[in-house]
Amino acid sequence: MRHLPLILAALALPASLPAAADEVGCVTTAWKLIGANHRVCVYAFDDPKIPGVTCHVSQAKTGGVKGSFGLAEDPSQFSLACRQIGPITLPAKLPEDEIAFSENTSLLFKETAIHRSYDAKRKVLIYLAISRKLIEGAPANAISTVPIQPWGGK
Repeated sequence: MRHLPLILAALALPASLPAAADEVGCVTTAWKLIGANHRVCVYAFDDPKIPGVTCHVSQAKTGGVKGSFGLAEDPSQFSLACRQIGPITLPAKLPEDEIAFSENTSLLFKETAIHRSYDAKRKVLIYLAISRKLIEGAPANAISTVPIQPWGGK
């Protein structure tokens, strides 16, 4: 019962926290006779605080009966690629570490989060995707960097 406050806090969290992702497409990895197929889906999200940066995340999605009803826990398998797609203007106060995107990957207790950091010395935005559980973490991670460069003659 000592984890009850953490469980209740997790139930109060919205399904997607800072930014919403657009599904670009999915590819079936294993056919299932009953329920949805296992697949890998690609999502795009624009960093809500850094206009000019878009990240694409590929993530394994569990199918079957549990996956069809949203009851399956997706595996901690993903890839991340972030790119400059326009001029970048950094906000005056950029937090040292901030969650730019978050998505639940199980009914209650697991999420994939993309943290944004800024390496001021090298003028590079760093995006780190991690998978975490409410009770215990997972070592799965991916990283992508975006060097801040002039855009369109600026």
